Amino acid sequence: MIHESIQGVLQGHYLALTAGILVLSLVGKCFYELYINPLHKITGPKLAAITRLVHMYHSLMGDEHVWVRNLHLAYGDTVRISPDQVSYSCAEGWRDIYGHASATKKSTEKDMRFFGTTLNRTPDVIRAKAADHSRFRRNFSHAFSDKALREQQPLIAHYADLLIDKLREVVQADPKAKIEMVLMYNLTTFDIMGDLTFGDPLNLLEGTGNVGWVTSIFSSVKINSLRRVARYYPWCSYFLNTLLPRSLKKRQASHYQSCKDRVDWRVDQSLDRPDIWGLVMSQKESLRLSREEMYANSQLFMVAGTETTATALSGLTYQLLLNPDKLEKITKEVRDAFERDSDIDMLRLAQLKYLNMCIDEGLRMYPPVPTGMPRLTPKEGMEICGEYIPGNTAVSVHHWATYRNPRNFTRPDDFLPERWGNDPQFAGDNKAACQPFSFGPRNCLGKNLAYHEMRLILAKVLYHYDLNLAPESVGWDKQNTWTLWQKNRLMVQLTPRA
Repeated sequence: MIHESIQGVLQGHYLALTAGILVLSLVGKCFYELYINPLHKITGPKLAAITRLVHMYHSLMGDEHVWVRNLHLAYGDTVRISPDQVSYSCAEGWRDIYGHASATKKSTEKDMRFFGTTLNRTPDVIRAKAADHSRFRRNFSHAFSDKALREQQPLIAHYADLLIDKLREVVQADPKAKIEMVLMYNLTTFDIMGDLTFGDPLNLLEGTGNVGWVTSIFSSVKINSLRRVARYYPWCSYFLNTLLPRSLKKRQASHYQSCKDRVDWRVDQSLDRPDIWGLVMSQKESLRLSREEMYANSQLFMVAGTETTATALSGLTYQLLLNPDKLEKITKEVRDAFERDSDIDMLRLAQLKYLNMCIDEGLRMYPPVPTGMPRLTPKEGMEICGEYIPGNTAVSVHHWATYRNPRNFTRPDDFLPERWGNDPQFAGDNKAACQPFSFGPRNCLGKNLAYHEMRLILAKVLYHYDLNLAPESVGWDKQNTWTLWQKNRLMVQLTPRA
């Protein structure tokens, strides 16, 4: 009896001691992050400085872009958003974080906790270390060069024409039909990129292709966003993995297998055509990619080369529909420039000033990647925006927060293409703050291709149709983000031009 009493007292003491240690540890953690951590002088919400859970919460809820923007409005261009992560909202941040290395400045590395790994564990051009990244760029630069794009114009124009045929088919069947333009843009960009990547049409616009592949790609992006939490908190990876629906995992695996099968088919063909793998395989053997590297990069191209362009077109279309005066002006420019549809080509579209101003403003208002792409500072630390940041700190410029910042742009929430011209009322705009294709040696390889696609697809639609926004799509841009936008249905009524 006495033994049991002593044991009970000891257990009580152990529990009290354990609780005391936990409380002291928590107090110590709070004290360290707020007063000792080298980042403690950087402003931001106190709770976010103490625990990463605040940032993770907003990432999981899909409102990280809004949260970070509000922080920058409240605290300034430099904000600490977690114990070891700093967000920037200024043009200088692009240069300092993502720019080229120099004799006095080492380059930053990708934060792999954010980017994760590919399904076959082989780095693609986004995730590759410096040496492999340079090799990848040398390979792919030929496929995305101006010469290659000129050769690829008939292919891109073919699918833009298929889009117009599909729209015409729907409108002729029902003149009052409301067409879901996000889907139509996605089918078009997937058809283009599928043909460019694999040398084999996906036939999505024609209606005979596997539309399920498109949804599997969206699932793949969302899964990576959710798994990011597990990379920051490995101890909960099993629990988080069990929460992921089996259907999502299955669609992700299906996307990879589809890419793998199509790469194998393309490599085994002796096709003389200017698609990506045809141009890559023509390079010196020492530079060529392994088959596993081809699989990984083809999976990347079918996300980065499709979804982002379709997203930009969707966002721009919505903004034009909200601003009838801008829509009228860009439509007139396109129709006045070309007497016939067959006259529309990439070189002439690149000269249409208002079209290009609208595209740039659309990318500012609705960047395809709204959040930041974090880099890790070198171990010795570095100076960013005039302030020393210690080593192994995750740093990034958040796209949407930066582009909607009144310190960078006049009336940042208004769609004003004129800001990209010579209008004096926008003389104070810091246009260098807008870098939707990123910046520096790791900027987007497909930037020129994306611009050509956006010009051609939008110009074809505007040349043939008058557009009106369906009432149910007002407020379309109120969306969540999981790395990319979780887009709503964009319902538009199209009327053949008079």
